[in-house]
Amino acid sequence: MALHKIKDFDPEYSKHFDDRDVKGMDLYVADDKVGSVDDILVDDSGQFRYLVINTGVWILGKKVLLPIGRAQIDYQKKRVYGQNLTKSQVESLPELTEDMAVDYDHEERVRGVYRASMPATPTMGVGKTPTKPVTTGTPMLGVEDEYAEPAGYVYDRDTYSHDKEPDLYAMNEDNHPNLKLYEERLVASKQRQKAGDAVISKRIETETVQASVPIEKERVTIERVPVSGATAVAPGEATFQAGEVSRVDVYEEVAEFHKEAFVREEVRVNKVVEKETATAQEQIRREEVDIKIDGRPTGTDGKL
Repeated sequence: MALHKIKDFDPEYSKHFDDRDVKGMDLYVADDKVGSVDDILVDDSGQFRYLVINTGVWILGKKVLLPIGRAQIDYQKKRVYGQNLTKSQVESLPELTEDMAVDYDHEERVRGVYRASMPATPTMGVGKTPTKPVTTGTPMLGVEDEYAEPAGYVYDRDTYSHDKEPDLYAMNEDNHPNLKLYEERLVASKQRQKAGDAVISKRIETETVQASVPIEKERVTIERVPVSGATAVAPGEATFQAGEVSRVDVYEEVAEFHKEAFVREEVRVNKVVEKETATAQEQIRREEVDIKIDGRPTGTDGKL
């Protein structure tokens, strides 16, 4: 499981300490100030695993890891006590540089130093399978030494779990007040954002249409009617004159066409709100506490 600096994991981590930050506290061994807390490392689930300590007094400028189970926090005095921490251990611990990733191999070197100070029993080093009893008195590692598996145990990075070494990683209210257990919750919220624009505009389309109207035109017709049984006119009645003219007015209708604008239809623009339910599904995590009394598991209330 990867390790993270606490501020990278949770930028507002100090709220979990009631705004009392462990980072920057002085590191003490008994009554001697030996350094300070430079940072905190947590795993993917937010469990506290290590304090990054700057051992300024013992070894100037060297940063090493102190498992959280070996630390005692005193908020009143603003101190962190390294339990059973010795200068020999600090000298043997691998140095942690700013750009170094803490991987399993680095952790094993760290654990090897602290395990060496523990009474060796056939059950130590959880995550490794005992094949024969382990002898006590394992020597301290040198700074450049690679961690070697204790005799009788099989190296197994795939099954190792921090929780199975409570001497190094267990937390309790006496030594770690106000260190919170994290849990993840799936929180649903919503915000209003612009999804787009609805642009309504007019355009002109042209087409050719025909219109017709009936019109009337007058024309002159001449009909000649023969006279039968003609009777002679009285003398002097017939005056033969050239140039006699008869006028008749002739009318006709002329079609006129023009264009007029009319309202064809109205376009009303409205907005309606459509409702739907957005659903998400995620895996969330939470931390629980396991308590053991005399090696026997109990409930979270400490009762057998």
